[in-house]
Amino acid sequence: MGEEARVPPRSLSSRLLDVLGTFQAGHAELTLSEISRRSGLPLSTTHRLVRDLATWGALERSASGSYHIGLHLWEIASLAPRSLGLREVALPYMEDLYEATHENVQLAVRDGLELVFVERLAGRDAVRVLTRVGGRFALHATGVGLVLLAYAPADVQEQVLGGSLERWTPKTIGSPAHLRRVLAEVRQRGYAVSDGQVTMDSLSVGVPIRGTGDRVVAALSLVVHADGAQPGALAAAVRAAGRGISRALGSPDAQRSTPHSSHRPAGHDHQDGAGVPRTAPS
Repeated sequence: MGEEARVPPRSLSSRLLDVLGTFQAGHAELTLSEISRRSGLPLSTTHRLVRDLATWGALERSASGSYHIGLHLWEIASLAPRSLGLREVALPYMEDLYEATHENVQLAVRDGLELVFVERLAGRDAVRVLTRVGGRFALHATGVGLVLLAYAPADVQEQVLGGSLERWTPKTIGSPAHLRRVLAEVRQRGYAVSDGQVTMDSLSVGVPIRGTGDRVVAALSLVVHADGAQPGALAAAVRAAGRGISRALGSPDAQRSTPHSSHRPAGHDHQDGAGVPRTAPS
């Protein structure tokens, strides 16, 4: 009698990751039953795994009895090399740009067909944005996303162009032909403008961040109120901050373009974004 093919049992580590994977934006706090349902694991197994994760510090239990991601796991995740060194280098320049504008300043990297925000500075009166540090977003709608997609490998671009282009507003790019033209424009002028594509009241200007070998490793953006925004003036300021970060990361092109300022002086006295025209209040 032939032996039927059997699916091998899932390892303990796989089931632990299933439990952690149930926590997402919009589901940051879950009960034991919700974790069991979302992970597809039996309640008894879920209880045992959650207990072990909570003991280690990957999960924490709230006063209501539900669970959320623990501080220990956050500490480990913050050591990810793609964000750690980049954030440390970029943050002083982001702070300068924020001080000059008091608008949203965002830093993102590409992960597959999505982007991940690794740092964000937000002003009290700045326009509302649908982003958070550690959050993911599509590549075709935001300023940072358009930059990352424009400089991504050709196969990545074709996958995005051939997929479903989700729309958040009537102004979101929904046509592959339109997106292809926009990506060409980004590469030609060196920055991206996303006007009302995520929320109708916001405009984003994004620029590439280059590392050694001049490879684009991240993108920086300024997100402002769309009403009264001056994309050209904003682009000049964001590009200046982007060049500063790129120089610090060892970009040969950025170092050649401004050899007299290859190092940012201590004490935050070099403000690349100074003199940026403020947008009209919303």
